Amino acid sequence: MNRLPIVISVLVWSFAPTATFPRAGLDLQSIRTRREAICGDEEYRNGNICCLKCPAGTHLKSACTTSGQKGQCEECASETYTDHANHFNHCFACTTCRADQEIIRPCNITQNGECRCKEGRFCAPEQACEMCKKCSRCEKNEKVVRNCTATSNTECKKIPMQSDSGSANTAFIVAAVLIALGLMIGLICWCKTKVTTETLGNELKAEHMQEGKNEQTQRPGCSSLIFSQPRVRVQSSSAIEDECQALFESRNSSASNSQQNLTSLPPAFPASAHGVYLVASPPDLREEEEEPFPELIPVNGEESLRKCFQYFEEVDIDYYKRFFRQLDLSSNVIKSKDQLQYEDRIHELLNIWFEKEGKDASLNDLLKALLNFDQRRTAEMIKEKALENGLFFEK
Repeated sequence: MNRLPIVISVLVWSFAPTATFPRAGLDLQSIRTRREAICGDEEYRNGNICCLKCPAGTHLKSACTTSGQKGQCEECASETYTDHANHFNHCFACTTCRADQEIIRPCNITQNGECRCKEGRFCAPEQACEMCKKCSRCEKNEKVVRNCTATSNTECKKIPMQSDSGSANTAFIVAAVLIALGLMIGLICWCKTKVTTETLGNELKAEHMQEGKNEQTQRPGCSSLIFSQPRVRVQSSSAIEDECQALFESRNSSASNSQQNLTSLPPAFPASAHGVYLVASPPDLREEEEEPFPELIPVNGEESLRKCFQYFEEVDIDYYKRFFRQLDLSSNVIKSKDQLQYEDRIHELLNIWFEKEGKDASLNDLLKALLNFDQRRTAEMIKEKALENGLFFEK
């Protein structure tokens, strides 16, 4: 039993040198290999050595053979680039802008080109920008909160209801002014009628007294002869009332027609030879005949007509339904596109009209539909754009 500790001690002493001190040659070589494999940020590993990377604007053609050296680098070809130090075998192709984009930074051998959507269009950065969308337009009851940019759409906000109360106040003031004006006209007519009646009565009385002095005997029925002549004058007084009624009707007509302005009153009632006040008749107003629209001929048939569809986005949003009803599209078809943006709505309905008309579809019919409900200014603008852009010519 006393020999067991001695045996254990001998065994420990025998294996200790082997565990503590491995073979020196193998360990030093392994450590050296691991140290040489660790390269810096501006280096890359080629086997067991580190080579310097090629600068931006070039790519690696062949690696170095000595650690810490640069291999053979070659400059990027036209329309290619590398924008940082590298050991790539080739350069990258430059980005090409689409037709709906514009270049804001050109491409060169050290940087890629940069594109953005053209004015009036946008593409949200968090979405795949396969095409630029057209910027939205705010509705009549909305105002612009933020304008459209190349990376964000227009932001709109509904106009507060206070504006409606302001319109109601304006309408109330206009109505009050019209009522006051009517009362003034009535008062003037009443005063002039009263004065004229009193004047006629005094004249009749004076004539009666004068005739009574000249004739000592008065025959029966003579008074009827005396009073028969002044009836013409009394009729003149009633004519004044008719003229006042005409003024009231003219005032009411002006109030009901929002597109007419209040005109100046007729000249003051000029006195006639019999003391009767008359109203001067206004001159006849005749609208000048508008110049007829010329017939437009397409330069390239159907393609020219379809390219003009974008011009009809200028049709007032309050009138576009009337416009398409003029083109014989049903209310259900028009209403089915209400969920679309206004510009897309116009294009969809025009395409439906085009398919319905077929080979008979004509820009002249579209312009005629605008003229039928007094949208001549819009029709003129569309005609001018079609001529300026070489899509149509006048016959």
